[in-house]
Order: sequence, then C-alpha cells, then structure tokens
Amino acid sequence: MLLKNYFLEQLEREAVASRKVIERVPEGHNSWKPHARSMELGYLAALVATMPGWPSLMIDRDELDLSDPTFRTKPLGSRAELLAALDEAVAQSRRSLENTNEAHLNTNWQLKAADQVLAKGPRYAMIADAVLSHLAHHRGQLTVYLRLKEASVPAIYGPSADEQH
Repeated sequence: MLLKNYFLEQLEREAVASRKVIERVPEGHNSWKPHARSMELGYLAALVATMPGWPSLMIDRDELDLSDPTFRTKPLGSRAELLAALDEAVAQSRRSLENTNEAHLNTNWQLKAADQVLAKGPRYAMIADAVLSHLAHHRGQLTVYLRLKEASVPAIYGPSADEQH
C-alpha cells in the first residue's frame, strides 16, 4: 500500500472519531478547564478540530515554526464552527495527500521554535507521530473533559460507558 493511501484512510477514520467527540462538546464553556495547568475546553476542542489539517502543512511546507503567530489555534465560538473547521482541515489534508507522492513523503520535515529544532524526520513519520498519534491523545483528553462536564462520551475505538453497542 502506498503511504499516501494509508494516510488517506487514517485521516478519514480519525475524522469520524473526532466528529463524534466534537458533536458532544458543550457550548458556552470555552474557558472551563479541569485544573489550573490544563488547557481550556475551547482551545482543546479547536485543537482536535484543526489537527487533521496538519498533514497538509507537513506536505506543503518543509518546516513549521511555532514562533510564527499565524499558526496559533484559536477557540471557536460554537459546535457548528468546530465541525466546519474539522471539515475544512480534513479537506485540506485530503487534497495535499492526493497530490503528493512517496518520494516527497520520504523527505525530511521539521518543527521549530524560532532557531531551535524541536522535531525532525521523514514527513511520513512526522504525520504518523505528530498528527495521528498526537490527535488521538488530545481527543482522549477531550473525552475526559466531556465526562467532567457531564456530557456523554462517544464510543470511539470501542464501547464507552455511555455507548455500549
């Protein structure tokens, strides 16, 4: 299987899982967080909604500098905005993945903060680790926030306490 086809399949599966969680995010609680060191609910939900767009950045750019103020996740005002952001992120990455090739996915990509390289490796490895695994991590955090806000938690990779089927 080609890497781009693998990532296209993963992107679609992760989008379905993320949609299930985002659909349950309670509105009007963007500034809520379970602990002083935790992310705010609105920021975390926006992160889960927009992370599926990161493969597009990794394919279309050679690096991402986190000190660039244009790359900042911003909370969105409503569930509808979160779902629209998710749809746009998935569409962007789908286009980039469809238009890339194996040779490009094997070239290096790096994540920086100003002059410091935080991570560097083949694009395919960065997409797998810094997007897909990272997205699952933050989506899992978001399900904990849902539970703490008394929202139902969807079944994602298997049943949840709220969805046994």
